[in-house]
Amino acid sequence: MKRYYPWLMALMGMLVLLVSNGLTVTGLTAFDESLLAEFGWSRSELKLRDLLTLVLAGWMAPFLGALIDRIGPRKLVLAGVALLAALYAAYAHVQSLTHLYLIHIGFAAVLVAAGLNVAVIFISQWFHTHRGTAIGIALIGTSLGGMVFPKLGVKLLESMDWRAALLWETAIPVAFLLLAFAFMRSPQALGMTPWGAEKAAAATAAIPEAERHTDLSYTQAMRTRTFWALAVVAMATFFSIIAASSNLFLHMRDLGFEPAQAGNGLGVMFGLAMVGKFAFGLLADIFPPKRVFLLNLALMTAGGFIMATMRVDLIWYALILFGLGWGGLYTMIQLLAVNAFGLSSAGKILGTITLLDATTAGLGVWLAAKISDMTGSYAPAFQLISGLLVLALLVATLVRNERTATA
Repeated sequence: MKRYYPWLMALMGMLVLLVSNGLTVTGLTAFDESLLAEFGWSRSELKLRDLLTLVLAGWMAPFLGALIDRIGPRKLVLAGVALLAALYAAYAHVQSLTHLYLIHIGFAAVLVAAGLNVAVIFISQWFHTHRGTAIGIALIGTSLGGMVFPKLGVKLLESMDWRAALLWETAIPVAFLLLAFAFMRSPQALGMTPWGAEKAAAATAAIPEAERHTDLSYTQAMRTRTFWALAVVAMATFFSIIAASSNLFLHMRDLGFEPAQAGNGLGVMFGLAMVGKFAFGLLADIFPPKRVFLLNLALMTAGGFIMATMRVDLIWYALILFGLGWGGLYTMIQLLAVNAFGLSSAGKILGTITLLDATTAGLGVWLAAKISDMTGSYAPAFQLISGLLVLALLVATLVRNERTATA
């Protein structure tokens, strides 16, 4: 059992992201029509909640990134999930936009304490080899959340009002909190070594000391072209990902799809993203990660261009390509950053990238909705997304392993 504990921790990382991302970013989209109908808000007023969450999460990330490096991921995850349960209970009693926005400010803390960076660093601690596969498994959680929770919300709304449905969903973070408290541990706490550590140590010992690759400090990483290339790619793609996924339900309803079909659209996108996260993480352990990275961006760009045509008969093809590319990209940005700079300052490095990409992601949610309010169509928003993805594909060619380059 102990031998395979690292893989159990990869699954734990998956559950962390399933709950935190699924309930804060995607799961709430199923309730959008109910909120708009009851309160009469515009789409941009409603989606401003997500802008607040993602931008504030981004600005918190570097500070909590330093905290990850000091106290470890476990305590942050437990605190974040407990806060999520409390905020979901409060969501069921929303009475105004102000109340809604305050809850989403709290969601920002949840995303930082129990979100992507924490999960990636937690998993990376457990793996010296097969890290790409392990991170891919963990990041499946974000896609599972997008598949499961919108459909769960739609199902609950068939038999109860939205407030009761949100109270039912509060049980999910409570249950996971108990699970994480019982099983989530670091290798040091259990007196275990990471997967592949012995082989990695033997391989390192065989390399002359002058040729060994040391981790870069935060300051050193900030001076490299790879850091800024990854940052630009993350900003452009996360704007596109969150703008598309958060508005997809309403977009498909505008195109004439029934609520269940719109929920299925989210399921397809997130389902293929789930496949992409694992499959491309596995491929990155076999082929050069940069090539896999560029392939992800090419697939996502193709999906974005097809989506921008606004053709009902092509939307499922767009969702397949966009979802596959997005899933692999999500894994590869994290993997390339850890490989390029090492783990010593990973919390601060990934936290700073998150600050930048979360800011643009939040802007994407709100701006796509605002464009729809102003033009009556999401077409200009998807055209903007396509242009940003082309930019990301070009900039991605600049990424390299900085520890090798500076050795």
